[in-house]
Amino acid sequence: MEDFSAKFVSQKISKTRWRPVPAAALQPPELFATGSWDNEENKISVWSVGDFGSLGPNGEYQEEPQLLCDIRHHGDVMDMQFFDQERIVAASSTGSVTVFRHHQNNQTLSINQRWERAHYHVDPDTPFYGGASCTGVICNNPEIVTVGEDGRINLFRADHREAVRTIENADSSTLHAVTFLRTTEILTVNSIGQLKIWDFRQQRNEPSQIFSLTGDRIPLHCVDRHPNQQHIVATGGQDGMLSIWDVRQGSMPVSLLNAHEAEMWEVHFHPSNPDHLFTCSEDGSLWHWDTSTDVSEKPSFFHQGGRSTTLLSHTANQSVISAWLSNNPTKDRMEITNLVPNQTLSVNSLDVLGPCLVCGTDAEAIYVNRHLFA
Repeated sequence: MEDFSAKFVSQKISKTRWRPVPAAALQPPELFATGSWDNEENKISVWSVGDFGSLGPNGEYQEEPQLLCDIRHHGDVMDMQFFDQERIVAASSTGSVTVFRHHQNNQTLSINQRWERAHYHVDPDTPFYGGASCTGVICNNPEIVTVGEDGRINLFRADHREAVRTIENADSSTLHAVTFLRTTEILTVNSIGQLKIWDFRQQRNEPSQIFSLTGDRIPLHCVDRHPNQQHIVATGGQDGMLSIWDVRQGSMPVSLLNAHEAEMWEVHFHPSNPDHLFTCSEDGSLWHWDTSTDVSEKPSFFHQGGRSTTLLSHTANQSVISAWLSNNPTKDRMEITNLVPNQTLSVNSLDVLGPCLVCGTDAEAIYVNRHLFA
């Protein structure tokens, strides 16, 4: 934890996201947003990790994130994504989806747009619509895709008042997360261990492909796509396992890796260095998975509580395309470091960008590491 600066925020943090850095910019990210849950009043907050700080007792420079602004959010923040440099999309447990705008000139947040009843349950006996949690949101400007516990998929466009497309009964179980595979294709994960690919070019409301973990129907909570190789996908779920999939072939994962002791809440490939992957869990751990070099070639500097190496178990024979799909036994080792070895409460969310990582916890704290690869 020595590389982390901690900020205690008096609210349980459900989501943390870096504001994207302009493509031409070389500087590390400076702003991130958080969303809270399970508090009397939940908030979307924007923080700066600029050069604030104070000198510690030994003259060392201590940085901590500074709150720039916040705004009330109705319901728990179930998911959150930056839409662009100024706008943040938040998914609510009430079923609504809200776009907030960050005004940097006076450091305020305002509601830019809201789809009130994006996800809902219909009571068959009354004309009453009960809100269903919007569990996942993903943005690819100008489009926003949301999924929910009602099994519905919505395709929104910024500045359009109504959904561009809705797949009503996309799933009979809860959809937990969604990611773009390509501009016209999304991938969802659900509460019975399935991945489904949906192609918005097709008019029929059925998935173009279905993948399944095992016969055990273990709920999947999170998914991320490899930034360079769109056929490689990572998922995590209730059993804490990390699964790597190649969606071009087979219907089962390429690799199953023993990971956390409890539910895995998020998985993220590093966007510009995808040999590095990060996962966080209900068990209070945050893991950094490094496949960039053969572990045997380099010294091991593990944090206390970190695991050293793990061996991939394979369910399919693969050619070597990526470190994540490698089937060469000497390369099937990776370095794993637990970045928060002494955490006790759930690490609910993480995000990585450039040399920086941010995570949010049920311990009412956010942690920032600005020197991931130091």
